[in-house]
Amino acid sequence: MYRSRLALTVFATCLPLSTLALLHLHGRDLNAPLLDSYDYIVVGCGISGLVVTNRLSEDPSVNVLCIEAGDPDRYEPIIQDPVYVGADIGGIYDWDLSTTPQTQLDGAARPMPQGKVLGGGSILNAMCWNRGGQDDYNAWAALGNPGWDWEGMLPYFIKSETYTPVYSADIAREYSINYNPLVHGFNGPVQVSYPRYFYPQSTNLFAALNYLGVPTQFDPNDGSSAGAAFVPTDLDPNNQTRSDARRTYFDPYISRPNFHVITGQHVTRILIEGVDSSYEVSNPTPGGNEDGNGMNGVTSNNGFGFGPGGSTPALDNTTTARLLRRQSPSTSNLRITGVEFAASASDARRTITATREVIVAAGSLHSAQLLQLSGIGPSSLLRSYGIPIALDLPGVGNNLQDHCLVGTFYPYNNASYPSPTDLTTNATYNALAEMEYNNFKSGPWTAGSPNALAFNPLPLISNNSARILGAANDQDPTQYLAGGLDPTLIAGYTLQKQSLVRRLAETNVASYEIINNNAGSLTVAVMHPFSRGQCYIHSADPFEPPSIDPRWLTNPVDRQVLIEALLFNRQILATPAMLPLQAAQFVPTVDADEDGINAIINTGIRTEFHPSGTCAMLPLEQGGVVDPHLRVHGAQNLRVVDAGIFPMIPAAHLQAVVYAVAEKLHGRIEWVSICHFLREFYNKPANYIKYFRGFVDVTSHVKFGFHLYHNYSIFAVQRDGIVNGIYYHNYFCRIRHCLSNAESELCLKHLANWIIG
Repeated sequence: MYRSRLALTVFATCLPLSTLALLHLHGRDLNAPLLDSYDYIVVGCGISGLVVTNRLSEDPSVNVLCIEAGDPDRYEPIIQDPVYVGADIGGIYDWDLSTTPQTQLDGAARPMPQGKVLGGGSILNAMCWNRGGQDDYNAWAALGNPGWDWEGMLPYFIKSETYTPVYSADIAREYSINYNPLVHGFNGPVQVSYPRYFYPQSTNLFAALNYLGVPTQFDPNDGSSAGAAFVPTDLDPNNQTRSDARRTYFDPYISRPNFHVITGQHVTRILIEGVDSSYEVSNPTPGGNEDGNGMNGVTSNNGFGFGPGGSTPALDNTTTARLLRRQSPSTSNLRITGVEFAASASDARRTITATREVIVAAGSLHSAQLLQLSGIGPSSLLRSYGIPIALDLPGVGNNLQDHCLVGTFYPYNNASYPSPTDLTTNATYNALAEMEYNNFKSGPWTAGSPNALAFNPLPLISNNSARILGAANDQDPTQYLAGGLDPTLIAGYTLQKQSLVRRLAETNVASYEIINNNAGSLTVAVMHPFSRGQCYIHSADPFEPPSIDPRWLTNPVDRQVLIEALLFNRQILATPAMLPLQAAQFVPTVDADEDGINAIINTGIRTEFHPSGTCAMLPLEQGGVVDPHLRVHGAQNLRVVDAGIFPMIPAAHLQAVVYAVAEKLHGRIEWVSICHFLREFYNKPANYIKYFRGFVDVTSHVKFGFHLYHNYSIFAVQRDGIVNGIYYHNYFCRIRHCLSNAESELCLKHLANWIIG
């Protein structure tokens, strides 16, 4: 089958455009009837799901299906217009999830917003576009993930974006907005740009930070992420609307006939060859619902099936699992056959087959839940709910990390400065701003995203940094982890902690973020948390939301970072640059002692909407779930691609990172396809020489040729951790010049052998 598809791809790409137009008869409607099977099935049509589905469907011989539990948005202003950033959280496009009661804080549960919509979190988020530091990705690689360092990620950051510099040189100078063209993309799907209105308070903040020794970043996306920065947003520079995953990776390609998307369908289980998939939930957890959403009222635990006595539910070991197949991921090689899905809990379950791969892109919380429901996860957890165990994989649902934040309230009282609050308190001002936006796509309505930020290293803002660092270094790795963890998880965290301690001491690595809203809030958020949480099923019912326990601040290092950050806010507000704003320090108060600050922290902690790490890309011996190709350990054709694969959370708003990870996964899948072809070619070169001639003759137009010729340096990093482009280029040139003579077959055979290794 692969030979015919490859031949068709090469043949089609060599046809004249007019002929291709004839072959492309019509588009495919959203939610059109499904095929009997697909080459690839992608679960979740958020950022990563749409990226992967789009890129895989670039090959016309491949059929790809993406299944989304939510609905498509209707291009509402609340989604598209920047002024409404945050207003749709808790609405119809939100899963409406909550955490478990956080007993280490004040005992209350917190909301955990997640996008349930075509486009996922890119529909709901605050639109900030930054990547984090080089150290974030170099740390990923150091944990056993070759090719995932900064140099390995940069091409995919570039590939995903069309960057537009700020529209005015004067504005660029005033707000310190610079860019390095070598690290930006100018032909990618997502529009990345700046609003057409800037609040002057941002310059006060940056001047204050500089006064206190915190630098301003030259380009917040060049990998040197420490300091103040006016970050760009996923904003179309022409119409000043949100440039989300739906509008960039789906809408322009809706006519592609092999790009299939269905919405309003909840994937209930991954189907595994040889594992019983016939069991049904006979007694769902009381309080469940039809659509899998969480329940309103986060101060209550109604509908989540866990008791008020602790943050993590105790496992019930009274139920016996059916068809127990407790396999070790190090020796098993499970084959995934497809997925099961349904529109709601009361609707009939349907199944669909995947002939190549199933790719889970449901977000860090729901991806972990889906794997567990499918028999892949900690065996004790699965056994307690009677779920047949396909793979005993302790890392699934563990290693949960999040950027937790604490809001502040320092309202600026100098009315001569324009404020975002004027849009809600002054109807005349807001009406004029709305008119300006609708008519000219400029003004305050373009500036909804809080993108005047600072990513501060601890040693630059605190005299207590050495003491905090010493305490972090002296901790036993198990001291603040949840009890009963598998030894591999402890081994993995031990290595993560070593990395975290080292970077906490650096003056060019962010330990926390200041989120400035230009109205008197300097919210602070931990960027490199030491705390680790869990996301577990608490029922075999797939329509029951998972039990989410982020365990924020269970490690005291994170709490101390927040205390120092809030104390530093006082210094910021006392600088000559900030005094003209006339800030009133209400939360926390100007005289609050450490106990008072801790009380603010305990009641004020919330998520920055960045849960990650639950399906970590780590070796098995470190509690990993996926390998560097994002394949689930122990399964031959199952991958995960979303924030869940992050081994450690980067110091960034995560959407740009997720786009790049998904782009990189597609590159790796394509590389596997190339190697598959080369293996066949190596065995039967005469059958394939004509196709290789096509690759080389139309290098700039044929997809495989493009990657073989232009992108081999990326693939070399992925395979070997080194770049050997010169050696490869010489081989390529030899082949190109000898295809017409007897050496062609020998050259290509050598090339295949060398690349395959």
